[in-house]
Amino acid sequence: MNTSRKPCSSWFVTIGMFAVCLAGHATGLADEACRWKAEEGKSLALLRGEQVLWQFCYDAEQAKPYFHPVAVADGRVLTWNSPPDHRWHHGLWFSWKFINNVNYWEPDASGKPAGKTKWRNVEIRTQENGTARIAMDLAYNPGDEKVVLTERRVVEVSAPAEDGTYVFDWICRFTAGDEKVVLDRTPLPDEPGGQAWGGYAGLSVRFAQELVDRQAFTAEGPVEFNAESRYRGRSAAMDYNGTIDGKPCGIAILDHPQNLNSPTPWYAIRSKPMSYYSPAVLCYGPHTLEPGESFTLRYRVLVHEGRWGAEQLAEQAKRYAPGQAR
Repeated sequence: MNTSRKPCSSWFVTIGMFAVCLAGHATGLADEACRWKAEEGKSLALLRGEQVLWQFCYDAEQAKPYFHPVAVADGRVLTWNSPPDHRWHHGLWFSWKFINNVNYWEPDASGKPAGKTKWRNVEIRTQENGTARIAMDLAYNPGDEKVVLTERRVVEVSAPAEDGTYVFDWICRFTAGDEKVVLDRTPLPDEPGGQAWGGYAGLSVRFAQELVDRQAFTAEGPVEFNAESRYRGRSAAMDYNGTIDGKPCGIAILDHPQNLNSPTPWYAIRSKPMSYYSPAVLCYGPHTLEPGESFTLRYRVLVHEGRWGAEQLAEQAKRYAPGQAR
């Protein structure tokens, strides 16, 4: 696409319902080794050389929009998309489990979830300093055309800092349609019909199989996994880290203090085949919305090198400023 028509450093192009802010030159970033790569209606990636630092995937044919790969500055990939044990896990992504008893998380015999997640009005803006803003409208329906829940989602991605750390700031505002909405999850082990894996729903990270020597911390201290290789507990922040190719790296998530059920419940897995965690907002119980009622979830996701502990998490949590509703 020819960008020479504008002398300024960045400009906007609208293609159908999509808007992309393109750099004014071939790379356009302050770091000349970086460049944006966009596939209209499908993906946006920030590259360093030929390596993808992060990529947002939003092809309408897929079940959910998601980020994968998510990598540290040297190119080591932290996430895993559609692993063979859970094809419905998508790197860094958001999904409800049950809405009014309909499953929006995993596929049924058709290969897709019974509950449908659709999106439109996707607006992507990138800047030459390496930052991006992704906004979209999502609708949740139980397999027909009736929308039971809508979402306005904004994700702002920072440029990498000097130490390579970069941030995804998520803001999701959910509004019930013209009927009551019950957001729910698989019951916990001590509940009727409970399962060892119960409690998950919401923002999630599935880590790459290459991540080994795994550990996790909350802002209060190290996480202790139970006999089923799982952890549940509350905290304002959690970090899950390990090593890839012998070098430490991880992903931290901060819970906004105004979120539902804050400090958030966490659900984490450190089993032989799976490294996964989530600020599982519904872990300890369902949430009901009356018709037209809304609520907002905000999270900060930090991708970093090294191993973070409780002290660093607590410091980051203090820096997490309240976001503005969009």
